[in-house]
Amino acid sequence: MLPRSAIKPGFLLVFWRELHWLRRRRFLLVLTTMLPLALIGILTAVFSAGLPTRLPIAVLDLDHSDLSRSIVRAVDAAPDTMIAARVGDLGEGRALILSGRVHGLLLLQENLQRDVFSGRSADVVFFYNTQQLTIGNLVARGVSAAVPAVAAGIKIQLRTSEGEPVDVAEAAVQPIPVRTNALFNPTLNYIYFLLAALVPTILQIVIVASTAYSVGLDAETPHRFRTLRWLGNGLWKAMAGKVLPYTILFLGVLDIADFALFHVFGLPLNGHRWLLVSASILFILSWQFIGALLALFFPTARAVSFAALLTSPAFGYMGVGFPRIGMGTFAYAWGAILPGTWYLNARIDQTIRGTPVDLSLKPILVLACFVITLVILTAWRLEVLRSRTRVARAVAGGGT
Repeated sequence: MLPRSAIKPGFLLVFWRELHWLRRRRFLLVLTTMLPLALIGILTAVFSAGLPTRLPIAVLDLDHSDLSRSIVRAVDAAPDTMIAARVGDLGEGRALILSGRVHGLLLLQENLQRDVFSGRSADVVFFYNTQQLTIGNLVARGVSAAVPAVAAGIKIQLRTSEGEPVDVAEAAVQPIPVRTNALFNPTLNYIYFLLAALVPTILQIVIVASTAYSVGLDAETPHRFRTLRWLGNGLWKAMAGKVLPYTILFLGVLDIADFALFHVFGLPLNGHRWLLVSASILFILSWQFIGALLALFFPTARAVSFAALLTSPAFGYMGVGFPRIGMGTFAYAWGAILPGTWYLNARIDQTIRGTPVDLSLKPILVLACFVITLVILTAWRLEVLRSRTRVARAVAGGGT
């Protein structure tokens, strides 16, 4: 490899200089590689189980009958729930929920068995904390699946005890069976949709912040800006040489994360790899040019702050935890102007859904439009800055 002094001004000189900066500025190297990989590793360890199971709940059994014990055993045998404590009153159960030791309280009222076998209305009550949306839904699902199964068995037993055939009794208990089929992620594996979505979410924060910091180092003063233009033998060659090393680094980080997702945790690739790679490149370039624009409009420290402000809450608007179709106008529009939203659409389409090419092109085209628009805005801003530096030099020359 030629020494830097032997390279003529142009794209290659700026590219080599940026790699040298990465080696000298350890903070920038850590920010672009080690930090995102460490965060992704932590999230991978958190979600490695794939699906939360055996979530602890408490039970308050006021009936102490064979039926109540059957219900408790059924709930404890459900994959989502585990009876972790037995309490003597509602106050004790409430205290356990508020402390976080359990995530719900199953209440079996007095005379439950007597009311059921006599044909009177009987209720099984379950309390859970809806502020913890995911955990609350999981424990409620476990109880809701276990209790009706026990109730259906009792109804069938009552009918057969009166001489009714088993098949007739089963048909009477559930006359119209409902067959449900979960599409794309039938195991509800959190690795497949939540961890796979968190990886680009973390990466986009790093992309914008590091790009804003890197570009800001050269655009903060007119002298540095002129130096960058001279080293690149033109602003666009200089900008390309400055951005490309980080593009390669971010693609490498994303490839490492995807290798773990696809080959270690078994994330399916039901679509087309070339579409996923294209979306990844456009996604990285979009956020890089957003970071560059922030650096060209604001001082470096403020640009990095704006980058964090823009990207940190972005996950909530991307439609992973809450569907975008149910969002308000502002939230929906804000999510639409984030490149990460469209990248997640393309990513889910090509991994879990296996969406055909003709239906997968929309998010790819939207990302391409993001890149083109941001490149145009960056070109305009560079021309404005160049004009200002020319005017400043002319004024300085006239003053001398």
